[in-house]
Amino acid sequence: MQSQDLRGLINAFIENLKQSGKSNFTIIAYKKDLEQFIGFLVSEQINDVKSVTKEHVSGFIQKLITENYTKKSASRKLNSIRTFFRFLKQEEVISQNPSLEVSHPKYTQSPPRILSKLEYRGLRDFAKEDSRTYAIVELLLQTGLRIGELAAINVSDIKDDSLIVAKRSIPLNKAVKKAIDDYIQVRHKTEDGHLFVTKTGRPLLIRNIRTIISRCFREIGIDNAKVQDLRNTFIAYQLMSGASISYISKIVGHKRLSSTEKYLNLVKEAPEKKDRLGEL
Repeated sequence: MQSQDLRGLINAFIENLKQSGKSNFTIIAYKKDLEQFIGFLVSEQINDVKSVTKEHVSGFIQKLITENYTKKSASRKLNSIRTFFRFLKQEEVISQNPSLEVSHPKYTQSPPRILSKLEYRGLRDFAKEDSRTYAIVELLLQTGLRIGELAAINVSDIKDDSLIVAKRSIPLNKAVKKAIDDYIQVRHKTEDGHLFVTKTGRPLLIRNIRTIISRCFREIGIDNAKVQDLRNTFIAYQLMSGASISYISKIVGHKRLSSTEKYLNLVKEAPEKKDRLGEL
């Protein structure tokens, strides 16, 4: 590959991700991270990728932290940059990966939050007041979907009692299937195929979904919770029910079994959570 402008190199990298079968959610995340990094380089008057040094990468990460990005978010962006430069090195655009010498920001990761039995049921009961909200809540609670995956669902992705997401098949129980079917009956008709749409037929964005779930949490008094906690709750309950780690890992799309095992450790260390959750 010949040397190109920075944005051209990003496009080549994104095309490589597509050919590698990466999900749209992953590709969008990489693109946003890299476009933000390129914006920083341009502000530093760096237009040639071969001129990028570890100081530029480190400076970008430090700038993120001073702008109130979490250290976890900054660390994820560093991973995107490393993957990008690894691709450029493989393509012989650069000879060295300047990001390898930049350390990840250290942060303490809180254990996954699991909704209690009362919280779980309260959320479902409140969501029933609106068919779209209920379908969203049921999907998140009963399938472990990521919010980006849920936003990208098309009606055609639903196959009888399963949902096809990022090349994996996720089973849909009767409660989820009914919630989706009821919503589709009143859903605004649209030609682009998105399952979740606004009242005017436009695709529901990730931030819209966060707002919907946050409102539910607020209305029923669930504190210190976020959308990710619905995924956490699904994984924990499946483990408590005896599902295998490999099965759960496949369903939720974990790349490594260790990502699922951390929930098993949480359940083992806090057996009282099983009594709190009960039969969901």
